[in-house]
Amino acid sequence: MTVLVTGATGFVGSAVVRKLLAAGEAVRVLARSNSNRQNIDGLDVQLSIGDLTAPETLAPAVKECSAVFHVAADYRLWTRHPDEMMHTNIEGSKALIVAAMDAGVERIVYTSSVAALGINKDGTPTDETTPSSLDDMIGVYKRSKFLAEEAVHDLVAQKKAPVVIVNPSAPVGPRDIKPTRTGELIADAAAGRMPAFVDTGLNVVHVDDVAEGHLLAWRKGKIGERYILGGENLPLAEILREISELVGRKPPRISIPHNVVMPIAYIAEALTRLSGGEKPLVAVDEVRMARKKMYFTSEKAQRELGYYPRPVREAFADAVLWFREHGYLE
Repeated sequence: MTVLVTGATGFVGSAVVRKLLAAGEAVRVLARSNSNRQNIDGLDVQLSIGDLTAPETLAPAVKECSAVFHVAADYRLWTRHPDEMMHTNIEGSKALIVAAMDAGVERIVYTSSVAALGINKDGTPTDETTPSSLDDMIGVYKRSKFLAEEAVHDLVAQKKAPVVIVNPSAPVGPRDIKPTRTGELIADAAAGRMPAFVDTGLNVVHVDDVAEGHLLAWRKGKIGERYILGGENLPLAEILREISELVGRKPPRISIPHNVVMPIAYIAEALTRLSGGEKPLVAVDEVRMARKKMYFTSEKAQRELGYYPRPVREAFADAVLWFREHGYLE
């Protein structure tokens, strides 16, 4: 039987496709007609043209599939059109899951995010049971992922949707073509474009380990359960030091207070709106999120799925190598 992957042209989705192909699965991908397919060029996959915002395109995509990996999402920390992001991430996910159920799909892996989880006030790592509410969610992306995951839980409870949820942290590694915000940070640090930083912390993981975690959730995960797919918790200063060592640079040593960066973010957003730019240099929500260290634990995934990510330094090395080979460090 065939396995469908949404978001297959993206960073995490293309890694999931590669893991499935390596496991001998027949893979179909859902992609928009105008999508950049660089990440899946040359791969032996079926192509189904469609869009999460066009429900009529989803039934052909899920037809005769045994499993669906719903990795696609609108991921931006700033957008001119928040309603579009909310609609794609919430209503698009619901429509896909319903279409998959109607087609008799046996198992669905839904890619949520640690963005949908709560953050412990004492700085200790969050797990799947840490309380959270919509009021805790900073910015439209986090709100959309929180509400989307709630909608998925409702479909599991009310419609018996065969969904397992995974919550990746901050993936890094090859094929980050856009790149993600974490990828931008790594590329800028490696290229010497980051003279200063703010005090924050992230959980960083190799994108290929996140992809492997998706397959483990498919095979071993419990319906309705969520599993954090993370790696190591590191202060941003340590991340920058690791990247700098890899490329033989001195790490940035100037830490800028959040209250100094915030006015710059407001100005950057205003200039972006006036100029018609795609995104600001730094977003207000990004600064607000940076006030909290986003640390997580993957103990549940290790215990129940057998998920064991590699040392994060390997992820940094693979990311830097890919960015260098593809001209991101110039």
